[in-house]
Amino acid sequence: LSDCLDSGSNVEHEIEIKELTRFIREFLATLEKEPRYIFIARYWYVASIEEIAGKFGFTPSKVKMSLMRTRNQLKNYLEVNELC
Repeated sequence: LSDCLDSGSNVEHEIEIKELTRFIREFLATLEKEPRYIFIARYWYVASIEEIAGKFGFTPSKVKMSLMRTRNQLKNYLEVNELC
């Protein structure tokens, strides 16, 4: 039946996405306010490094360093939870 009525969605893929989203949300909740806001501004609102630096009163270097550290922490968090 699925060959005839393909919904265009993959249930397993959707479950994986929901699980990954939940882990990312949990990870973000563990962060201090400053790195969490920087990370969300960059990867959720797609703000530029310069926009983030201006908004928070940081140098672009500080924003880049914060993003790098947060990405590394996220990678480790996902590895510990066997998601990557």
